[in-house]
Amino acid sequence: MKETLGIVLAAGMGTRMRTDLPKVLCRANGRPLIDYVLDALAEAGVTRTIVVVGYRGDLVRAAVSERRGVECVEQSERLGTGHAVKMCRQRLEAFSGPVVVVAGDSPLIQADSIRELLDAFHQTPSGCLLGTLHKTNPAGLGRIVRDAAGRFQAIVEERDATDEQRLVTEVNMSTYVFDAAQLVIALDLLRNENRQREYYLTDCPAILLRRGERVEALPVLRPCEALSVNTPEELALAEAELRRLAPPHSAFPATP
Repeated sequence: MKETLGIVLAAGMGTRMRTDLPKVLCRANGRPLIDYVLDALAEAGVTRTIVVVGYRGDLVRAAVSERRGVECVEQSERLGTGHAVKMCRQRLEAFSGPVVVVAGDSPLIQADSIRELLDAFHQTPSGCLLGTLHKTNPAGLGRIVRDAAGRFQAIVEERDATDEQRLVTEVNMSTYVFDAAQLVIALDLLRNENRQREYYLTDCPAILLRRGERVEALPVLRPCEALSVNTPEELALAEAELRRLAPPHSAFPATP
């Protein structure tokens, strides 16, 4: 099996968490959020991981410094998730194989889900596979738009969605497997023609689809993976779910 590269988006601030720490260093059950994400990637067989740091990046670098196969790159300007992945371009150009891209503030990401996406990628090579799930209350999340035959068409953010699209319950949870070469092409074609003037990684699957590449949205994520952390209240929910799942103790010690 080919080597697998991981990219963890970890440049954000913890403003809504009411802390001056980078959000990925907020703790759930005594461990930084990013610890759970890196554990899941390692357990799924990801052999090299790039952590994109930004706000107080020195703290994130220190938190992951002892992890084997993990390196950091700097996103000095926060210009969107697509821009964050652009910071990995040099590594992507030198790599051939699947690239798993995930958010660093999603401590409930499951190794089994990542493995399932990678298995699907290896069985039928694609430009991009998206891990999705169905959520009863999808408010605030990007909707997966499909055609009449059920084929993936695009990710539509809630603010841009029509009333009909807002009724869709299948949502994007920022969990992707890209072919490295196709990801570089999509990043080159990515534009910031939006209200925020940011580059969105969510636009990349549709870019590849327009180029004739195979792109699929696979609803393989578990219900617990719908829990991301943006507020203290969401952190409390994530902590409760982590305790319920009671995963085996990580091979990596918690950061002191």
